Amino acid sequence: MSIFQNELNDYPIIQAIDIFCGIGGLTYGIQASGINVIAGLDNDITCKYSFESNNNSKFIHSDITQCDFSALKMLFNKDTPSILIGCAPCQPFSSHSFKRIDREKDDRWSLIDKFADAISVILPDAISMENVPGLAKTQVFEKFVKRIEDFGYVINYKVLYCPDYGIPQRRSRLVLFASKLGKIGIPPPTHTKKEYVTVRDAIGKLPVLRAGSTSKIDHLHRAMNLSEINKARIKASKPNGTWRDWDKELLPECYKKESGNSYTAVYGRMAWDDVSPTITTQFYNYGSGRFGHPSQSRALSIREGSLLQTFPADYEFDTDLSFVVLGRQIGNAVPPMLGRIIGEALKEHIYAR
Repeated sequence: MSIFQNELNDYPIIQAIDIFCGIGGLTYGIQASGINVIAGLDNDITCKYSFESNNNSKFIHSDITQCDFSALKMLFNKDTPSILIGCAPCQPFSSHSFKRIDREKDDRWSLIDKFADAISVILPDAISMENVPGLAKTQVFEKFVKRIEDFGYVINYKVLYCPDYGIPQRRSRLVLFASKLGKIGIPPPTHTKKEYVTVRDAIGKLPVLRAGSTSKIDHLHRAMNLSEINKARIKASKPNGTWRDWDKELLPECYKKESGNSYTAVYGRMAWDDVSPTITTQFYNYGSGRFGHPSQSRALSIREGSLLQTFPADYEFDTDLSFVVLGRQIGNAVPPMLGRIIGEALKEHIYAR
């Protein structure tokens, strides 16, 4: 049965458009819930291949600041329930960015306002926006909520902890729902702590891989090379440990200073029977976080990062792209599993009205 077919034929097909769609993680999950994502919009053309190869949806290459929202509105069928979904680039609202004095000078802050502009023109029946928890602490978010309420929407939002929803990484995300039809309920957790999906569950069956090599049977299962000093560091690292486990000669100069004592979440190994750290855009880089493989002397492969993000094993990526581009695409994506949870909440709400 197509994921666009409904169990009951008298239920209408729901249509959605994905703003800031990237390679389609949110779209894929939303479609798996039974909602038809008719188009995705993004300014990164490198995302087009993966978005269209894996989703029954059209990729629109456009900068949202230049987008004709009235043309987007015309893509929806009349008398069909409509949803606008999206995740604006989250770097300006991350915990790291909140330490920067100049963070509010980042042009990406205005993208939330552009999402509100799109809503003001399209006026869909329902809206979902996903982002980092730090967004909720900003005046940008308060302004966004006020604008949407002024358009006649009822808003509900909450920070969700991803392991509670079957996602094997220590990731928290702000999920906002808005609807003209009433309040959309926040999805309840699907997993208890004892039921969390672990690193072993997600990547434990992949072939052994050396740093700097690529699997002959899976070209996405490739790991960045390591310098000799980093090879020594990862061999000295313990699962869920820190650089404090190393001999002093392995320490970078900055960690020998008192000011470096707080940087314990880098140059570390993950643990097999725990969830992973949040998969960022540099998960392939051993020194960018606790991205060391649990037992092999290397950082995560691109395939492993995609699986920890809950992309299915048959999701198609452009394997000719660099580590940097693939890392950015996967790290910026909404986990498809979370997308499905969001989609099911939207569908239940619309069908109940």
